[in-house]
This record gives sequence, C-alpha cells and structure tokens, in this order.
Amino acid sequence: MELELDRTQMNGYDALLDTTLLREETLEMIVPDACPDILRVVETDGKVLLRSKEAMEGRVEISGTFKACVLYLPDGESGLRHLEVSIPFTCSAEGREIGPSCNVVASLRLHHADTRAVNPRKVLVRAEAAVDVAVYAPMTESVCGQVLDAAEQSVEQLTETREVYVTACVQEKPFSLSDEVALSASKPAAAELLKSRVELCRGESKIIGNKLIFKGSANVSLFYRGEDDGVYSSSAELPFSQIMEVSGVGESAECDLSFTLTGASCSLDPGGDGRTVSVSLEALSQSVVRESRMLEVLSDAYSTSQPMAADWENYPMSERVDRGVRSQSVREVWETGGPIRDVLDCRLAVGQIVKSREGERMVLTAQVEVTALYIGEDGSLYSAQRQMSVPCALDLPEESQCFCQCEGVGDVYATPAAGGIEARFTLDFRYCATARRQITALSALRPAEAAEVEGPQPSLVLRMLEGGERLWDVAKAYGTTIADIMSANELADEAAAMGRLLLIPRKR
Repeated sequence: MELELDRTQMNGYDALLDTTLLREETLEMIVPDACPDILRVVETDGKVLLRSKEAMEGRVEISGTFKACVLYLPDGESGLRHLEVSIPFTCSAEGREIGPSCNVVASLRLHHADTRAVNPRKVLVRAEAAVDVAVYAPMTESVCGQVLDAAEQSVEQLTETREVYVTACVQEKPFSLSDEVALSASKPAAAELLKSRVELCRGESKIIGNKLIFKGSANVSLFYRGEDDGVYSSSAELPFSQIMEVSGVGESAECDLSFTLTGASCSLDPGGDGRTVSVSLEALSQSVVRESRMLEVLSDAYSTSQPMAADWENYPMSERVDRGVRSQSVREVWETGGPIRDVLDCRLAVGQIVKSREGERMVLTAQVEVTALYIGEDGSLYSAQRQMSVPCALDLPEESQCFCQCEGVGDVYATPAAGGIEARFTLDFRYCATARRQITALSALRPAEAAEVEGPQPSLVLRMLEGGERLWDVAKAYGTTIADIMSANELADEAAAMGRLLLIPRKR
C-alpha cells in the first residue's frame, strides 16, 4: 500500500506563444463629394484599434481596424485637407497547444501607412499593423513536499527548497477616458481638425491585497488647419488611474502592463469657436503578473524499518534569469532631396521585435520607422520616412526565454539638417528573461520486498565518504539515519564527515 504524500499545488500559466505579427491591408477609396479634388498626397497617419482577440483550437485570431488619416493638398484651393479611412483586418498565429481556455494578450500599433492618388477622386491606401500577441494556458502542477505520518513508518525524508518563477495571473480590464483639449489662444482658431495621434503611456503600478493599482497617461497630439489656412499643432496629457483585480499573487509580484486602444474619437466642438477639441478614448489594459515562490520538494525518502520502492517525476518549472529596462538613444540623419525650412511633426512607429543569438548574448532588434512632416524650401508641405533597425544586446544564457516590449520614450526631436532631417529619439526595451528547469520530486513511495542477502550482515560498518557522496546516501544505503551516524562519530555537522573513517550503525 502506497504511503500518503502531502502535495503542494502550483497554479499559474504557461506561455505558449510570444511573437509580433505584421499585417498589411490596402483599400481603394473614392474621395467624398464634399471634399475637393486631390492635387498631391502629403502624408498618411492613423491609429490601430483592437476589435477582438480569441484563442481557439490550435490558433489565436486578432481582429482590428486601421483608422487612417490622409493629408492632401487640394486642387484649386488653399490649405491642407484630410480624408478618413477605416480598414478592417484580421491576423492569426498557430500553436499546437493553444485552446479556448487560453488567455490572450494583444497590443496593436500602426507601423507603416502610405497613400497613392489613383486620380483626383480616388486613392489607394496601404496600412501595416504590428500586433504583439502572447498566449498563456492555465497550468496546475502538484508537487510532493513530504510524506504524511512519516514517523509511524520510520521514514527519513530529504527535502529541498527550490525557487521558482511563476506567471501567476493574466488579467485585463477595459476603461474609457474623455476630456476637452483647449487650443492655444495665441494661434488662429481651427477651421478643420486634420489628424490626431494618441499614445497610451504607463506610469506607476502597485499591488495591494488582490488589487493592482496603476496609473498612466494618454498623450494626445492634434494637428489642425487654422482659419488662415496654416497648419498648427497642439498636445495634451490626459492622466488616468485604474484598479484591476489580480488574484493569487503577493504584493512583491512583478507586473508587465500594456495598453491598446479599442476606440478613439477627436473632434472640434460643433458650433464652437474652433478652440476646443473633444477627446474620447476607449482602451484595454492587460497585465501579466509574475512572482518568485519558494517550493518545498521531496527529492528522496526511505524507511529504516522496511525496504521501500519509490517513483520520481520531473516537473518543468521556470526560474527568473533577469528583468529590467534598457534604453537605446538613436540619432539618425537622412536626406530629403533638398533643403527644408521647418519640421512640423515627427513620429516614431515600432514594428517587429526580432530576437537573435550571439553566443551568450541575446540581441533584441526593433524595426522602426520615423516619419517627418516638413515645409520645403518652396514653402510647400512634404513628408519623408526613414526605416531603421535598433539593436539592444542582453547577456542572457542560451536556454533563456525573453519576453520583451519596446516603446518610444518622450518626444521625437527633429530638426533641419544639411539636405535633410536629423531625428533623435529614445527606445525603451522592457524585458523579462526566464529559463526552464526540471525539478525532480518523489511521486510515490510504497513498501517493497526485501532483497535476498547471503549470510549474516554486520550491525556496524566502517567506511569513508567517496567523492560526491553525502551522509544521506550512506544512511539510505545502510538503512540508518544521518542523526545516528553523526551521533556515533561525534560529528558537529555534515561537513566534518569528509575525509574521516566513519562508524555506520545499521538499523536493518
């Protein structure tokens, strides 16, 4: 009959997928009758909104919408104009272990957009989204920590304390934010809102009890055509704070937060004086909470009163390797084909994060695109784009797995340079590296038949510890206890047994 074992249940999540998907869509659009003909397309900007995310058998599917804004110069009229374009899209990734019970974390952003005028009344819009997607499956492991009623069975136990790093909680919460942004009184009133850009930035976060309290801000950039047909900009920082339920974690747990837009609307107040913009945002906050836990593992056991047979099992567990933020400052100069007077706007788009190996170093490379809206020497508006790769090297063991988020920090600074534009910006690489380890623990213990021995066995044995041998190994081999060996040899601790001839008292 098997002895009863006390088991510790480890609940958490296994990461089944962690990748960045790129999805491109195109759409032909007829210019609305209320808009003037297109003379020249200047720039395409926009946002990506999350519509749905779903895990199903063997795959995960993400649906979203491009909300593109095309800026153009009209034919026969002055001042910049805009077109708004909505393009739905769906992307997916496969994974054999993905199922409906999995949790999906998805963050969407616009990586690239451009527009070509087919004719003065038709445009072809192309947009590409970068979709960070991670899939987590609920996981439960039951690991043996000790033998119940060990004293009654004269059972000796060898336990080890192992530190494991667990993805303990994957949670999300939708929230909304609305406010009014006042345009500067020192600039002309707005005749038309040309485009808006929204960046959701994380702030402080803290776990108290079973609540995750976090702060952040929505940084809104507005570009509008003034009553004098000039192009002007305004910006605002809209702070927010939220509380999210997180269960089964301690207050020292580490949280990775991400935000993605699900809805966005910026509009001039109708009938107003052209100096107030109403902003309404809907977003989804997503948290992945990881924490270190101490796990008591029963690695071996035997009885001093009878022979025992044991079974062992390997349990895959993660350990924390490294975690942090690495900032990479970038300065880039590119030619625009001629001198420029001024840069009106410069934005940064982060695309795919590529992971590669250089021996003991992992290199995270962010594919980024910088777009500048500027005034040329002739006084006309133009835009220019520059694609580049930004590497970030980390000293991580080869067997480690790295979870990474990359985002621009602060503003992108752009100034005219000789024959082009000089742009400066900073990228933050937020990473969490883990390694998979096998923990071996006893899974079953039961009485066994005694092995046949020839002749009488001595009650005392004299021997020395061999290389790599522990007192536990000797005690188990002769059916005695470590305490009895230390007492018989007057040892103060186990270290004193090395190099000595030991008296081993046998119990069976």
